Amino acid sequence: MEIYEAISIGLYLALMIGIGIYSYRKSASNSEDFLIGGRKMGAAVTALSAGAADMSGWLLMGLPGAMYLSGISSAWIAIGLTTGAFLNYIFVAPRLRVYTEVAQNAITLPVFFENRYKNKNHVLKITSSIFILIFFTLYTSAGMVSGGKLFESAFHMDYSIGLFLTSIVVVLYTFLGGFLAVSLTDFVQGTIMVLALIIVPIVAITQIGGPVETFSLIESKGDRFLDLFRGTTAVSIVSLLAWGLGYCGQPHILVRFMAIDNPKDLVKARKIGITWMIFTVAGALLVGLVGIAYLMKFDLANMTAFDNSKTEAETIFIYFARVLFHPLIAGFLLTAILAAVMSTISSQLLVTSSSLTEDIYKAFLNKKASPKQLLIASRVSVLLVAVVSLLLSLNPKDSILNLVGNAWAGFGSAFGPLILLALMKKKSTWQGAFAGMLVGGITVLLWVYLQHPYKDWYEMIPGFGLSLLTNLVVSKLTYKKDDVVESEFDEVDKIMEKY
Repeated sequence: MEIYEAISIGLYLALMIGIGIYSYRKSASNSEDFLIGGRKMGAAVTALSAGAADMSGWLLMGLPGAMYLSGISSAWIAIGLTTGAFLNYIFVAPRLRVYTEVAQNAITLPVFFENRYKNKNHVLKITSSIFILIFFTLYTSAGMVSGGKLFESAFHMDYSIGLFLTSIVVVLYTFLGGFLAVSLTDFVQGTIMVLALIIVPIVAITQIGGPVETFSLIESKGDRFLDLFRGTTAVSIVSLLAWGLGYCGQPHILVRFMAIDNPKDLVKARKIGITWMIFTVAGALLVGLVGIAYLMKFDLANMTAFDNSKTEAETIFIYFARVLFHPLIAGFLLTAILAAVMSTISSQLLVTSSSLTEDIYKAFLNKKASPKQLLIASRVSVLLVAVVSLLLSLNPKDSILNLVGNAWAGFGSAFGPLILLALMKKKSTWQGAFAGMLVGGITVLLWVYLQHPYKDWYEMIPGFGLSLLTNLVVSKLTYKKDDVVESEFDEVDKIMEKY
């Protein structure tokens, strides 16, 4: 690693720890502060925190790599995700913020499900908590693996050293400051990511000779790179767009909406968040596309390696950072990848620990726990989840990473229809919610692991569709008027009229 890159990385890691210490001193006096920031987050922090928690290292490595190899036909997934995020802000965010407070101030999704449906047998809370604990522990592990691999590939460090360095810093600031630390670090990380993804393609295009020269070179390599539909089918386009369905079921994103200070601020948060997303996704796509022209003009010797290896193609952002900038600036740009990885790890780590604390410890082990005891349990839960995730990361298995690769679809299918109907449909019942959640999650697993002729369809499509249908049908069959539920639902409607 260059000395200047080491300085940049060191300063970045020190800043993350500093934010953790600040957050520890600023708040975290009880579990509500620790797990949801006391519902005091502002619009900008909410927006960038949600975006950074969503976009992991895939944004700066996977997406540019796909763009480099396939051209703009890779943009369909970006279109789907941006559309899904926008609709999530419109239909889910404001009502979820209001309803979770009306429903006995629920600070986790499993508690919200139980309170919304008045589910006294705890089946909704237990089942959804199990989903979160299993999938997010694996998800967190995969993020730690990404951190270790980043240090290994970008900085030529031993994988284990990179793994422990990433994990220790993330765990430290999450343990100290909880939700406030995670949100503030996400804000900083989101800012670094958007700056990096704006600067790199602009400088690269300038070096090449401007947009006209850039796109002429790309076209000369093959017109397929500038054809949005080349190499696609109706099924593949629909499948890529369907990624957007997952947003309404992702706990680590939804908790940001629950934590904002005022539901009115979600309008401002939406404008900031979607603008951020458009710039970062567009920048990531341009990095890959402009990489084609840059290598053709300046580095034919390396172009073959990039053309023939997906792994190599996914390092195009790292390549640009090093060939276009002074090592000190390059180090700053490379922290954007680390920021993307760490922001996702910390968000998933906190959601998993909140499930352990609120949905298991408080609900079943210590119902009369004091605020101080819950705060201690929250911090212990962070450590427990981190240790398990770290142990899984020491020798990463393909089966774990493959499972995590489908976790977006799993959460989207299990929780997405449940969230939508819980918020929008008064006559949705706990039996329908439970059946839909199971059908959605199981459908995704069966679709992925069983052999069938429809593998081209993204598993979110059947998972989400069957979950929604099941919830509607079972709710229709089991609905019984509940005055308390309907009163709360009407109260939410009245509050929403103000916004």
